[in-house]
Amino acid sequence: MIIAHLSDLHLDGEARAEERVAAVMGYLAGLAVDAVVVTGDIADHGAAAEYARAAELLKHPAPVLVCPGNHDVRAEFRAGLLGLPPSDEPIDLAQEVGGVLFAMCDSTIPGRGAGFLADETIEWLDGVLSGGDGPAFVAFHHPPVAVGMPLVDAIRQSGEERLASVLRRHPRVAALLAGHVHTGASTTFAGVPLRIAPGVVSSSLLPVEPGGGRGWDEGGALDHDWPPSLLLHVLHDDGRVTTHHRVVSR
Repeated sequence: MIIAHLSDLHLDGEARAEERVAAVMGYLAGLAVDAVVVTGDIADHGAAAEYARAAELLKHPAPVLVCPGNHDVRAEFRAGLLGLPPSDEPIDLAQEVGGVLFAMCDSTIPGRGAGFLADETIEWLDGVLSGGDGPAFVAFHHPPVAVGMPLVDAIRQSGEERLASVLRRHPRVAALLAGHVHTGASTTFAGVPLRIAPGVVSSSLLPVEPGGGRGWDEGGALDHDWPPSLLLHVLHDDGRVTTHHRVVSR
């Protein structure tokens, strides 16, 4: 199985963000991937028009699986992307693709940049992972560990010990998929591979890179000129996950 993983589209009604998303989806149009996972911040302001445009752009023959990020608004996300009645409750969705479970979790705290899996989300995740023993991916926007990017580490997912407990009970989880950081990164959490997709709209800089020390009041440690990129995850028959990073020219 091959999974395309992208994140942080930040569609805002402007041509720049749309062109970058269109370039990534155009690249994927020629690939026979089995699923496309989008780990949040699909809209920049959570507006209905932004989700309407996202629904037009995020099309692929394979299932497109989404979860919200801190820039998303639950009610508009539900209505515009999922065709569901508006609600402010967490958006937790599970779908099986080719015998592999994808648990798409809502790690957002409405009105805040930081992340947290609500108790009801943790309970839901424990339940869906108990429903079988085949491989599973758990996706959310906020990484549950620090990744060496001070600005986003300050607004990562907290309360992570509850997630770790769930993962220890369910060794079927092949990898965790996240976004939020705006850079492709790979680490582990609770002994499980954690893959973080790069931002489609922009790229975060490490403190050692030029401009990497800027604060939010200085525009953030972001590069807006690097081309968009994404991850391709290969799930092997033995349960391993190999991740490839692809840059997309516009």
